[in-house]
Amino acid sequence: MASENSPLLAYRLLGEEGAAFPAGGAGGPGGTSTRKLSTFLGVVVPTVLSMFSIVVFLRIGFVVGHAGLLQALAMLLVAYFILALTVLSVCAIATNGAVRGGGAYFMISRTLGPEVGGSIGLMFYLANVCGCAVSLLGLVESVLDVFGAGATESNGLQVLPQGYGWNLLYGSLLLGLVGGVCTLGAGLYARASFLTFLLVSGSLASVLVSFVAVGPRDIAITPQHGANGSSLPPRYGHFTGFNSSTLKDNLRAGYSQDYTTGTMMTFASVFAVLFNGCTGIMAGANMSGELKDPSRAIPLGTIIAVVYTFFIYTLLFFLSSFTCDRTLLQEDYGFFRAISLWPPLVLIGIYATAISASMSSLIGASRILHALAQDDLFGVILAPAKLVTRGGNPWGAVLYSWGLVQLVLLAGKLNTLAAVVTVFYLVAYAAVDLSCLSLEWASAPNFRPTFNLFSWHTCLLGVASCLLMMFLISPGAAGGSLLLMGLLSALLTARGGPSSWGYVSQALLFHQVRKYLLRLDVRKEHVKFWRPQLLLLVGNPRGALPLLRLANQLKKGGLYVLGHVTLGDLDSLPSDPVQPQYGAWLSLVDRAQVKAFVDLTLSSSVRQGAQHLLRISGLGGMKPNTLVLGFYDDSPPQDHFLTDPAFSEAEDTTGEGGSPALSTLFPPPRAPGSPRALSPQDYVATVADALKMNKNVVLARACGSLPPERLSRGSGSSSQIHHVDVWPLNLLRPRGGPGYVDVCGLFLLQMATILGMVPAWHSARLRIFLCLGPQEAPGAAEGRLRALLSQLRIRAEVREVVWGEGTPAKEQEEEAEGDFVNGGQGDAEAEALAGSANALVRAQQGQGSGGGPGGPEGGEGKEGPTTALTFLYLPRPPADPSRYPRYLALLETLSRDLGPTLLAHGVTPVTCTDL
Repeated sequence: MASENSPLLAYRLLGEEGAAFPAGGAGGPGGTSTRKLSTFLGVVVPTVLSMFSIVVFLRIGFVVGHAGLLQALAMLLVAYFILALTVLSVCAIATNGAVRGGGAYFMISRTLGPEVGGSIGLMFYLANVCGCAVSLLGLVESVLDVFGAGATESNGLQVLPQGYGWNLLYGSLLLGLVGGVCTLGAGLYARASFLTFLLVSGSLASVLVSFVAVGPRDIAITPQHGANGSSLPPRYGHFTGFNSSTLKDNLRAGYSQDYTTGTMMTFASVFAVLFNGCTGIMAGANMSGELKDPSRAIPLGTIIAVVYTFFIYTLLFFLSSFTCDRTLLQEDYGFFRAISLWPPLVLIGIYATAISASMSSLIGASRILHALAQDDLFGVILAPAKLVTRGGNPWGAVLYSWGLVQLVLLAGKLNTLAAVVTVFYLVAYAAVDLSCLSLEWASAPNFRPTFNLFSWHTCLLGVASCLLMMFLISPGAAGGSLLLMGLLSALLTARGGPSSWGYVSQALLFHQVRKYLLRLDVRKEHVKFWRPQLLLLVGNPRGALPLLRLANQLKKGGLYVLGHVTLGDLDSLPSDPVQPQYGAWLSLVDRAQVKAFVDLTLSSSVRQGAQHLLRISGLGGMKPNTLVLGFYDDSPPQDHFLTDPAFSEAEDTTGEGGSPALSTLFPPPRAPGSPRALSPQDYVATVADALKMNKNVVLARACGSLPPERLSRGSGSSSQIHHVDVWPLNLLRPRGGPGYVDVCGLFLLQMATILGMVPAWHSARLRIFLCLGPQEAPGAAEGRLRALLSQLRIRAEVREVVWGEGTPAKEQEEEAEGDFVNGGQGDAEAEALAGSANALVRAQQGQGSGGGPGGPEGGEGKEGPTTALTFLYLPRPPADPSRYPRYLALLETLSRDLGPTLLAHGVTPVTCTDL
């Protein structure tokens, strides 16, 4: 048929690819009432139709005829390997939070920022617009090849007049039909796509059956003309049925001239045609605004569509190689009609895929444009695209896109632009891979997608593969597209964009050298990229080595500062005593193998020195947000330098360059009973100061009893399984109710989850204890907590325990400033409350996963894993300084004999559920 004779289709009919790409946009309006599409209708159907396009009917013979079966399968594997890499990135980003309208544009812009996201989004939009026009022009030419007045088909009806004006009229009428469907909304588009899917499936089914049911036959090849215009003798291709000789002849490549263009085919040119025909993996992602559950539907539906289309392409390659000789494959790309049991059904499939491609491109373009307009990146020029119907359909963006497609139709031929369109799609693919790569390299604690079949290797390989394909298809278009993206990015940078999205660049710059610190803008900080930035105050590192290493594990790639306060007054000293100490502390950091900075200060008191360090440590956006202190108790300090292999005297008699051994640079630990540099009053005051300065606080107790393998940098492959217990409720002020959802409780959950990401703690199991009030029914609060954990992508065992029985009623009414205990409560009552809370925690520490109070098996304790580390809610110190000693005594009672314990109080949000 003459459709394969048209230069537009011969040049791989990029409209199809474009079509392939743009499936239903992501409705910017994005209200929950507009999210009605299921995984099948919203993702599988548009993605399958986009990845098939007209190529599945008109270019199977082209690929197998020139490349042979073996190279054709190799091309298919390479093409789908490139697509699969991008699919993995799409699935990872889509399952890491709420995906709103805009599809690929939303993913890219919310990760790489408005400068890159806006430029790629606009290019993606233009690609969809041009792809829609190319699909319509291809459809017009396909129709005219059979029904046109000058059709070359001998059995064509030849009733439609032809010419530039007529062709433009036919394209405009078809565009009106497509635009009308898209204007009425995504629901009608989905139903129309489903109908198209049924037609295409039926047409493909008839083709597959025809390969088996139709007997051998000779098929006349469309006559060609010689150099002098004379007709050449008639030629015939042969449909042999299943024949091993035919398969053997078609195994190897036989590149020749393309009969539609006269161009000599090569591996690269044939591969470009095939690759352009099987793209379209973003079609489902573009429908994100209309999907009921985009985070689940996008990865699941896209993977199903990719697997299904790969199977169909492979099957058609094998069937064609078994049954059609080389002449038929190379000289008649539309041979499906000739071998079909009912040829009109093949025509229906071709027209249906073209219509679907154009609808997919137009609705995808409108959703991207609406998202761009909503973000206000390009000012008033896109203001009309913000208009929506009551149902949330962005009809303004549809009409805007319809007008641009109509302008493109005036060009009539888009052979040159077709390459640019495909390159634009590949730019979007590469940007999605780059977005996922950036999130993975940033190692942000809140980047924990539920889809984890990816790595930075797949992302990097996806970026490289897309760039390679861009230059393979069209070096000029690839260079031009990258230049255009750079210009648009510069324009958006100069114009300025929203700063509330959260830039992954800020997380990446965190790891860079000093010159990039100037670009780490604190105004662009976002909670989803929050990470612990720790200031650990150390008196003598001899007794704090385990805590040094535990804090190193808690930082999750964040800033880690070791702070030390030297007591003194510079006015009375001949020189600064702090500067000579830096060498010893830096040697300590190297020997302990922790990634920390050192910050020392001179002050008249430890409390004032701590204030200095909290204020001035760090630079720009790298400032400590969490103060870590050892616990203040009467336990005699241990000298870990004597037991730690990295600091043993036997291995380190002298330092580097003949300097004294590291163990001699720090004084011996304080003897029991000797005076301390910090009083209990100042210790609690330091905690209160940090909270006043909006810093989180962590108090660490008994970290010296942590096993060495838990503090190592290894894989944590210990056969002994331990628990990490989290108590996200103030046990000194029990009230029942959903107290676990406050900022402090979420801080505890986040810190425990971060610790679980460390290789040495991978085998530890996270347990969260939900304290119920005496009047609270079991189960309800647990369900709410499990829903919260699901949103936060945190895996943990939830256990309910009853707590708060007998709490005085007046305690329920206490003010926030008396957070830890009611001011009128007696010391004995408060001590008893702390003691019972301590007993409750200790009772749960020895319980296995299924036993113990609050567990599924009631009070039957099981022997098994024990608690390696406990996270407790640290109450805010009282407002009255005279009550500081009592507060510290209650903390000592609460955490007594619990083993390694971290008492934490968070004052800032640390996690979110959005993308």
